[in-house]
Amino acid sequence: MINSKTKVAVVFGGRSVEHEVSILTAMQVFENINREKYDIIPIYIDKNGRWFVDEKLGMIDSFRNLKLKEINAPEYFFAVSPSVKSLLPKSTIKSFFNKISADIYFPVIHGTYGEDGTLQGMLEMANVPYAGSGVTGSAVGMDKIIQKAVFKDAGLSVVKYVWFLKSEWQDNKVKIIENIEKTLGYPVFVKPANLGSSIAINKASGLKELEWAIEVASSFDRRIIVEEGKEGIIEINCSVIGNNNELTASVCEQPIKSDQMLTYEDKYLKGGKIKGMAGLSRFVPAPINEELTKKIQDMAKRAFKAVDAAGISRVDFMIKSDTEDLWITEINTLPGSLSFYLWEKSGISFSELLDKLISLGFERHKERQSLTFSYDSDLISKN
Repeated sequence: MINSKTKVAVVFGGRSVEHEVSILTAMQVFENINREKYDIIPIYIDKNGRWFVDEKLGMIDSFRNLKLKEINAPEYFFAVSPSVKSLLPKSTIKSFFNKISADIYFPVIHGTYGEDGTLQGMLEMANVPYAGSGVTGSAVGMDKIIQKAVFKDAGLSVVKYVWFLKSEWQDNKVKIIENIEKTLGYPVFVKPANLGSSIAINKASGLKELEWAIEVASSFDRRIIVEEGKEGIIEINCSVIGNNNELTASVCEQPIKSDQMLTYEDKYLKGGKIKGMAGLSRFVPAPINEELTKKIQDMAKRAFKAVDAAGISRVDFMIKSDTEDLWITEINTLPGSLSFYLWEKSGISFSELLDKLISLGFERHKERQSLTFSYDSDLISKN
């Protein structure tokens, strides 16, 4: 009997400080994807960048109470050539007899080498379908400095900020401190430019805190961004799904945070079990009026289109509670946020959401195949 199920390769783990977060996201996908429609291929990338494929990697028990470097599963490598576009066993003798092929890839690696366009670029070179944003959308969505420039160009309001290189900080700390204090004042939020899950993000209300926060951020990235701190604000998030101009916005949420920013602990260490961001306390829908809700949904779709996102993204905003002044904070592309909890409140189950993202991945791949990637000429013969 021919297996008519679509083979979905879920890629998770990775060389990232958000490695464990990625494992939690993958487990959510494994638990909720429609097994009657899809065959799942769990692909785990360890912290050293080695690829492992095994059914047992789709179960959280494979990772509990276990040092991740001790994973006991067959090791594979990904053949980027479009003529192969498969996973091959590391042992060359077995390679072409035991290769693993998927119909579509579903990246759930958070942070570097997964959420930032690098994995997407590899999949593009192999010419295979995959869910989520492409190289540009992923890269811009990961980079807090570049995306702010893109948002401003699209006419979206962002808070005041300054950015600098780690090398500039090491060479002239006094000049950078003076610029921050003159341009932004206190308080400020200091962040690595390319990192997620609120890792290494700190609030600074004075000089000593600022210096310490910059040192922390610069240990994770070579580029640092410092943002103006707003008093009396609430955070509102909205998810967007779709490709190109066919976009739909979810209901909005208001996360309940422990301080003036959402911490790693707020996001992932509250709520228990395999919940990730879903374990965070929140108001859904957010307690804001209909006019403001529509404004946020419209801005979220504009941000999605501006960075060339695809599939799904969560867009975060800050609102000054007394004036309703509004600023866009950032966009989180797949897998930075599946935001399934927002779509459940919009009438779409987690399983239906995954089904939609897979369909959008195929749709985007089909569109790309219609483009021209070669140009015939006699340039070589004339030289």
